Amino acid sequence: MSVYSLNSWDSLDSSSPLASRGTSRRLTAGPTTTATSVAAQDIVCAVSESRGVSSTVGLAFINLATAEAVLCQICDSQTYVKTIIKIGVFEPSEILFMNTAKESKLRYIIQENLPDPIFTFLDRRWWSEKTGHDYVERLAFPEEFDSLKVTLGGNYFAACCFAAVLKYVEVEIQRSFTTHSLRIRFEPSQGSMTIDLATIVSLELIQNLQNAKSKESLFGLLNQTLTPMGARLLRASILQPSTERVKLTARYNAVEDLTTKEDMFVSVRQALKGFIDADKVLTAIILVPTKRTIQYVEQSVNNVIMLKTYVSAIKKIFQALGAAQSDLLLTIRELCAPEGHRSIEELIDTNLNEHVAYQSKPLDLRNQRIYCVKAGVNSLLDVARQTYKEANADATELIEKLSGMSEAMTFQNCDMVLDLKYDTARQYYICIPATEPGPLPDIFINVYRKRNRIECQTLDLVKLNQKITDAHSEVINMSDHTIQDLLRDVCAEVSGLFRVSEAIAILDMLAAFAQLATNHEYIRPELTDTLAIKAGRHPIREQIHSSKFIPNDAYATPQTRFQIITGCNMSGKSTYIRSLALVTVMAQIGCFIPAQYASFPISHQLFARVATSDDLDANVSTFAAEMREMAFILRNILPHSMVIIDELGRGTSTTDGLAIAVALAEALISSKAMVWFVTHFHDLAQILAERSGVINLHLAADIAPDASKMTMQYRIAEGPVPDRRYGLVLAKLADLPPPVLSKARSVSEAVDQLAKRRNSSSRAVAIAQKRKLLLSLREQLFLARGGTMDNASLRALLIQLQDDFALRMTAINREMELYPDDESETITLTEPVPNLSVHSTETQAVGPNEDNERMDSTRLFEPIVIDSDLDSGSEHITDNDSVVLV
Repeated sequence: MSVYSLNSWDSLDSSSPLASRGTSRRLTAGPTTTATSVAAQDIVCAVSESRGVSSTVGLAFINLATAEAVLCQICDSQTYVKTIIKIGVFEPSEILFMNTAKESKLRYIIQENLPDPIFTFLDRRWWSEKTGHDYVERLAFPEEFDSLKVTLGGNYFAACCFAAVLKYVEVEIQRSFTTHSLRIRFEPSQGSMTIDLATIVSLELIQNLQNAKSKESLFGLLNQTLTPMGARLLRASILQPSTERVKLTARYNAVEDLTTKEDMFVSVRQALKGFIDADKVLTAIILVPTKRTIQYVEQSVNNVIMLKTYVSAIKKIFQALGAAQSDLLLTIRELCAPEGHRSIEELIDTNLNEHVAYQSKPLDLRNQRIYCVKAGVNSLLDVARQTYKEANADATELIEKLSGMSEAMTFQNCDMVLDLKYDTARQYYICIPATEPGPLPDIFINVYRKRNRIECQTLDLVKLNQKITDAHSEVINMSDHTIQDLLRDVCAEVSGLFRVSEAIAILDMLAAFAQLATNHEYIRPELTDTLAIKAGRHPIREQIHSSKFIPNDAYATPQTRFQIITGCNMSGKSTYIRSLALVTVMAQIGCFIPAQYASFPISHQLFARVATSDDLDANVSTFAAEMREMAFILRNILPHSMVIIDELGRGTSTTDGLAIAVALAEALISSKAMVWFVTHFHDLAQILAERSGVINLHLAADIAPDASKMTMQYRIAEGPVPDRRYGLVLAKLADLPPPVLSKARSVSEAVDQLAKRRNSSSRAVAIAQKRKLLLSLREQLFLARGGTMDNASLRALLIQLQDDFALRMTAINREMELYPDDESETITLTEPVPNLSVHSTETQAVGPNEDNERMDSTRLFEPIVIDSDLDSGSEHITDNDSVVLV
C-alpha cells in the first residue's frame, strides 16, 4: 500500500499524488447487496467522526452516475452499527477519510464488515465546514437552498464531509457540476427500518445466495420495473423500508388505484416503456469535464437527442394518469404536466430537427447526430452534411460494384454475397457468408474469419471511412455551438427535470407493485399494532412451487411476542419465519403482500439469525458465528424490532446449546421485541412455556403406523411439537441398520423417563400460569374495546371470555392446592399484573401495547367486573379467586 499526502489544492501530478490510498480485504466473510441491473454506479463517500466518547459520524455520498448527493449525520454506538449499515446500502466505490484517521477504530470496523473497501486519505484542510456550506449555496437547487442551509447548520460533520467529497471529485476525478444543478438531500437516521448487512444477505433481499444471476430474491421478484430509475428506487427501498405511516398509506392508495383501473394501469406501463435513464442523461448534461475533447462534443449531441426523447415521453405519463384519484398519483401527474417543461420543449423545437430520436444501433445514432440540429441554422453545416451524405452513398455504391464483380472471382466453397456492415471501431466493413472459407482475393484486406462468415475491408472502403469520419467530425464541431447554447439554457431548468425523473421512478415502482398484485393475487395490508396474517405465503417460494405451496397464518401481539416454533427437520420452520420477515419488508416499502388478509405493526429494525455454515475464510466456526450475530442483536434490539432466529445453539453440545438458548431467549423476551424462535430444543419450549409474552407453535408431520412413511403438513399449529420421535423415523427412512435404530429408541425412552421424573410441577409454575392468563385476558379485552362489534356481539364475546377464563383459572387453582403453601415453594411475581379494568384510567393512559408494571404490590391481583354498560369495579382477590364477567 502506497502512502502519500495531499500537498496542493490546485494541481495533481505524478510526483505529488492527491491522496494516500489503501485497499484491504476484510477480515470476515461479509455480505454484498449488489443487484447486477442497478449496481453500475460510481459513488464516492466521505466519512468523518467526532473525537471523544460520543460517536457522532458524518457521511456524504456523491453518485456521479445520477448527480445526487446524500448527507447524513449519525449518533452511533461504539460499534458504529448504523454507520456500517448506511455505507453498505450505498456501496461506495471509494471511501474518503482524513489522513489522521488511518488507525481509527471506525476505519478498521468498515474494513472488517464491508467487501474490499478502497480507502483514500485526504489532508485535514479539505474537511472545511465553510467550504461545505459554500458548495451547497453554489450547487443546490435555488428552491432547496434555504432548508438545506438550516439543516446543515446543526450538522457540522456532514458539512465537512460534503466539502471533502466534492473537492475530491473536482481535483482527482476532474469533473465539476454546473451552478444550481446538484440534487442534495439530507437523510436523517430516523424514518426507515434498519436492516443489517448480514440480514440482507441471509434473507436474500437483493441477491440469491446460490446464484448471483438468479431472480430468486426479493429484489428479483419485485423488480417488474421498466425504467432504470424505478429499479434503483426499488433497491433502495428494499434496503431501507419506510417507517412513516403517512408515506406507506399513500403508496397503498396509489397501488390500489392502479390495480382497480385496468385501462389506466395498462396506459401507464406502456408509457413507461418509452423512458431512457433520465438521471444519467441529466447528470451528463450538468457535469462538465476539465478538458473538452471531440468525444465530449459528440456525447453532448447524444445527450441532447436523449433529452428530447425524455421530454417527449413525459407528456404520455400525464395523459396515462388522467383517471388517477390517489393523492400520490395526482402529485406525479401534476409534476408531469406540459406546463412544467414547456420552455424546454420550445428550446428543443427551436434548435433540433423534429424527427430526430435516440437510436441504440451505432450507425443509426451516428446519422441522428449528423441531422440533429435543424437545417438552415448554418450554411457551412449544411455543406458538411452533404459531404457526409455523399461519402455514405459512395460506400454503398462500392459494395454494389464489388458484388457485380463477384461472379468473375474464384472463391472456393464461398458464396460471394457481400453485405455492408458497421461498427464503432472499424466503421464500414464487408461481411461475406462462408461455410468453409477458402483464400480470399487480394482485393480484400483486414480479414477476420468467424465461424460462418468472413469480415473484411478493401482499400477504397478504408479511404471512404476516413472521409466519412472527417465529415462527421466537421458536422459535430459545427453543431457544437448550437448544442452548448441549448444545454446552457437547459441547465437553468434542470431541477424540474430531476423532480420529474424522481416522480417517474416512484410511478414505475408502484406500477411494478400493481403488476405483482394483479398477477399473484396480493392484498393490501393494514397498519395496526398487531401482526395478523391469514393464509400468508412465502413470496419467493410460491413462485417456485406455485401449485404445491401451502399458506400459513401468523398472529403476534405484545402478549404473544415471543413465539417458539418446533418441528421435525424439513417441516417448513425456516420457510415460515423467513416469509414473515419478507412480507414485513414488502409491507413497509408500500407493496401488497401474498395473503388473504394482513395487518402489520411498523417495525423499526429487522434482525435475522438463520442457519449458517463454518466461515473458513475468517476461521470462524458455526457456533462462534452464531454467538457473534446474537451479541450484535442483543446490543441493538429495541421494542419495535422484529427478530427471526433459526436453530440457535446447534453448533455446540446439547447441554451448552440449551443453556445458551434459554439465556438468550430470556433476554429477547425482556426486550419486548417481536421474536420468532425456531429450535429443536424441545425442553426450551417447556421451560419458557409459562413466561408472559411466550407462546409455543409447531409444524407437524404425519407418520404411518408402521413408521414407513412420513408426510409433512407444512401447517403452523398451536403448542409444542408432539413427542413422536421424528428423528428416529427419519433415521429409519434413511435405512440405518435395525440394531442401531433399536438402540437409539431404547436410549430415547430412557432419557424421556428421566426427564419426566425431574420435571415435577410446583406452585411457582402455577403462579406463572395464572399471571400469564391474566395478561392474556387484559389484551383480549383491549382488542374487544377497539373493535367494531355491536353491543350484542360484544356481550356474547365477553361471556365466552368469562367461560374460558373461569375454566382455565379453576384448573390452575386446583393444581396449586396440590402443593404446600410454605416459604420454600412461594415466589414473588417478577411481572406484576396490571389493572385489567376496561375503563381503568391508568390503562387508557398507557395503552394496550405497554406493560403496566407500575402497580402497587397490594394491587397485584384485581378482578374484572363488567356489566352490560361496560362499567368496571375492582377489589382485591387471592390466589383462589377468579375474574367474574356479568
